[in-house]
Amino acid sequence: MILNFRQVAASDGPVEFHKALDVSHVVKGRNDITGVDLLQVDLKAQPVGDEVVTVYGHLTTRLEMSCSRCLKPLNRKIDINFNESFKQSEEAEAELLDEDEDLQIVTEDRVDLGPYVEESFLLSLPYSAVCSDSCKGLCPNCGTDLNVEQCSCDTEVIDPRLAGLKDFFK
Repeated sequence: MILNFRQVAASDGPVEFHKALDVSHVVKGRNDITGVDLLQVDLKAQPVGDEVVTVYGHLTTRLEMSCSRCLKPLNRKIDINFNESFKQSEEAEAELLDEDEDLQIVTEDRVDLGPYVEESFLLSLPYSAVCSDSCKGLCPNCGTDLNVEQCSCDTEVIDPRLAGLKDFFK
């Protein structure tokens, strides 16, 4: 997906981008994500000022994940609002304008939107997914799913510094 500043400036309305991107390489190191569908990209680009172009739209995909507490498989739909502004500028001016965080400074006439889309997708991924807020998880001793049944493991945690006093009153 290449954004061409001249094409956007010459068009009467917004320039649209519709594409399906493979973003599986972005989540390659995540063990909790077992699968990711193609990322559906629906973006519009339009000029908003002097050499400034705003790109906005939606990114959607579906993730196959495992619950971080009980390891059950679950599906999550990810819907991301995308909004980036680009300003075409000379290299000398780019250093001065770099202070504005909401504006991406580019020196070329063409910009590849792929890295910006992947970054937006990566930042919207859940840190840890759970099947429900009330998920009890697995027993750390025997591995029983505590959502299904209660185990008979001793879950009393004793501070190791006071473990010697445990048998004091017996």
